[in-house]
Amino acid sequence: MNHVRHWIGFEENMDRLGDRDQPVGVCILDSGVEAHPDFGKRIVLFRDFVEERQGLYDDYGHGTHIAGISSGSGLRSKGRYRGIAAHSNLIIGKVLNHQGDGRIEDFIAAIYWCMQMQEKFHIRILNISVGLIKSVAKDWQRDLLGAVEAAWDKGIVTVCAAGNNGPGKGSVTIPGTQPKVITVGSADYRQGTFSPSDYSGRGPTADCVKKPEIYAPGSNITSCSKQAGM
Repeated sequence: MNHVRHWIGFEENMDRLGDRDQPVGVCILDSGVEAHPDFGKRIVLFRDFVEERQGLYDDYGHGTHIAGISSGSGLRSKGRYRGIAAHSNLIIGKVLNHQGDGRIEDFIAAIYWCMQMQEKFHIRILNISVGLIKSVAKDWQRDLLGAVEAAWDKGIVTVCAAGNNGPGKGSVTIPGTQPKVITVGSADYRQGTFSPSDYSGRGPTADCVKKPEIYAPGSNITSCSKQAGM
């Protein structure tokens, strides 16, 4: 994360993001989250849509990694692996199981849950770093795209991954194909410049929408782990 902050030119502005008295809420729908020193008491809400268990947990690890990128304070690493929005609060919806798989109905329910919690927890950002496989029924695809559009229309900045099915054309995964959301692809630093990662999804979408809108460093990122280490 130390390299990422430098590459995106965000280091000087990190402490200006949000009001410390009312921190921005970042909702992450993923595999859950583990308690970690870098999060402190900023995990303000957790809901398990997979097994309906109580208490923080992440049996796959991806969600904790993403939460660290977003909101880790860098406490354990003395600032080296500090996240981008280190003062933000975390609202976590666990929608992926121990294998990184999930049900579409859980994703949709979690998105509407995020909208319900928006005002209470000052949610400004919704992050979805997973994508659908192509065999998912068209009705489920439509419903998921409709849910992320509803979140955007409600004033939540919805950010979706371009997916890992690149580099062919039209390889951005749903819900990153939704025209309104911000879709982020992965870029690697090579020979003094950034270029899209070989695996990162590319547009255009089936509706001829150019995607992704943003590329960001996406490979070999060190963040929080589910073992509360680095």
